Amino acid sequence: MNEYEIEHAIEGHLRKLGRRSLLRGSGLGLATIALARLARAADGDRLLGLHHTPRARRVVHLFQSGGPSQLDLFDYKPLLQERNGEELPDSVRRGQRLTGMSGNQATLPLAGAQFQFARYGQTQAWVSELLPHTAAIVDDLCIVRTMVTDAINHDPAATFLLSGSTIAGRPSMGAWLSYGLGSLNADLPEFCVLVSKDKGGQPLYKRLWGSGFLSARHQGVQLRAGADPVLFLNDPAGLDRATRRRMLDALKTMHEEDAAGSRDRAPLDRIAQAELAFRMQASVPEVADLSDEPDETFELYGADARKPGTYAANCVLARRLLERDVRFVQLFHQGWDQHGSLPSAIRRQCAETDRASAALVTDLKRRGLLADTLVVWGGEFGRTCYSQGKLTSTNYGRDHHPRCFTVWMAGGGVRPGTIHGTTDEFGYNIVADPVHVHDLQATILHLLGIDHERLVHKYQGRRFRLTDVHGTVVRGVLA
Repeated sequence: MNEYEIEHAIEGHLRKLGRRSLLRGSGLGLATIALARLARAADGDRLLGLHHTPRARRVVHLFQSGGPSQLDLFDYKPLLQERNGEELPDSVRRGQRLTGMSGNQATLPLAGAQFQFARYGQTQAWVSELLPHTAAIVDDLCIVRTMVTDAINHDPAATFLLSGSTIAGRPSMGAWLSYGLGSLNADLPEFCVLVSKDKGGQPLYKRLWGSGFLSARHQGVQLRAGADPVLFLNDPAGLDRATRRRMLDALKTMHEEDAAGSRDRAPLDRIAQAELAFRMQASVPEVADLSDEPDETFELYGADARKPGTYAANCVLARRLLERDVRFVQLFHQGWDQHGSLPSAIRRQCAETDRASAALVTDLKRRGLLADTLVVWGGEFGRTCYSQGKLTSTNYGRDHHPRCFTVWMAGGGVRPGTIHGTTDEFGYNIVADPVHVHDLQATILHLLGIDHERLVHKYQGRRFRLTDVHGTVVRGVLA
């Protein structure tokens, strides 16, 4: 029984007592509450044990910022090609809202994908010619074609996917996992973030990997390309390690005195952060240095893997972090917001990401890590089956589409070689097996041994969770 369950049971019992009974038993009640508080403090604000046997120990989330077009990559719709240029039928749209970018268009012409599709693997999954490396590992993947989200614009949609709320300020998924599960490696952060360098597109805010109302110790730590992978980690010139150690010891004494007799955990969290930073001064340079990787690694991930800060190099770094048991690694790759010039833009995006994404799955598998590492690939929403702007024989764009989009998962207890869900023949609505964002989050937590309804944090009088008051584990994707 965790701290939340203990408090809930106590509160229910107290409500049943009269005033005199309450006063007679208050000593025991208060003692029990105190024990619950002490248990929580001793456990560092974390779950007191997993809810069930986990299938995954760690997660890597390959977030494709901007919304990749499922219709040009995974959800093959030959009818769109047959009816290219025709108006989107009212019976398909059903009066559903559009963004302001295409909602005022005089026409909404259907736009068939200008790329070839083929079936791959024993799964016989349709995959676009743009993703040859992903196609080669399709039997390791669980492809979910029927994701649905509540938001139609980028910032709320990304915030929703990554924190469970369209409103900024909630803890990110990685922060929830850090809060709930703790660390597997005391010398590295529990939650690491890697952002592809030199990429334009929708802005990324640090709050997307922030801790919200949880302790700052749970926020993501961004690793960058260059001499200083983590900003402000190195000691200034003239300060040796022994001196830094003495400073931290003195600081620890001060914070412990500050925390004594107080329920405020902030001083203790500051100690923990400072001690972790001290250990990271040795661990981060080692893990971020790819020079000890064999040529075979760069042949697998592609030439870009030799260029620090690229998506491919970040995939290699992600593997290094995962094999050192970092709990949650999140990669961000911008540029998928293709309202116009989609054929050329999406080809470039796939060239930057396809090989490395597939290589990461292959690399984890051959090292024996895929079985207990969950890999998740996808963006914040999908794209429309009609063209935003002018449709020509060689060019089109696609607007935001929250009603159905595709993600894929691999390893970590998901069923390989699976295609989950069906969209209609226009790729506009879901026909069978929808998966809401909260369902995906609930499923990720489930694979890590967590009941999403029981991973809670009380804040300002309310108990919050990643999945808010929704979410159902998607049993059909579980191995």
